[in-house]
Amino acid sequence: MPLFYQHNINASTKLGVWHITESEDFFLKKVTLQQAISHPHKRLQHLAGRFLLRFLFPEFPHDLIEIASTHKPYLPDEAFHFSISHCGDYAAAIVSSTNRVGIDIEIPTPKVDRVRHKFLHVQEMIPFEKEQIPLSSSLPPSENNYLRKLTLLWSAKEAIFKWYGAGEINFAGQIRVEHPGNFIFTPERGVLQGCFVKEQNTQLILPYINFDALCLVWVIT
Repeated sequence: MPLFYQHNINASTKLGVWHITESEDFFLKKVTLQQAISHPHKRLQHLAGRFLLRFLFPEFPHDLIEIASTHKPYLPDEAFHFSISHCGDYAAAIVSSTNRVGIDIEIPTPKVDRVRHKFLHVQEMIPFEKEQIPLSSSLPPSENNYLRKLTLLWSAKEAIFKWYGAGEINFAGQIRVEHPGNFIFTPERGVLQGCFVKEQNTQLILPYINFDALCLVWVIT
């Protein structure tokens, strides 16, 4: 059973990361496929995410999940608040019966550098302009601190986006996250400070963990 990581935050809130090595049949014994997904790997990710909801809280009514117009999955009665993320061969989920939550996992790749202007505010860009490591470096992405810091900020903003759940967010302008500084990555955990600017300014705390080749960020309010 490849449970990669589990954290019981409190009595009502838990999160987990699953390393997907099983076939569809394994997950279909526990959960149903609620959407028509043609791509086999995306279908596996979908099933693994919903499997995790039941793994964390066996009473979770996964068959009652609905999808909002913003593509956010939710339970109409809000008996549980939850968030799901997929990346590569991993799925992550956070579930709470009391708190609003968001989660994201990412695998560092050079792509995050190519799109940094889409999600970083100009002030957030400054430290990266000073410390950029050439992407032609022989370092693999998982060991490139420059890429891992960018990935962490992207993942933090994705977690806030999922926590908000109502779509129509400008990542660069409406989600701000402090620069993570020169921390070490093998592995490292900590907390980022975030600010969500929409109807009002909301200060958020974003715990994170950098595993060897995977970034995990979550938010709870």
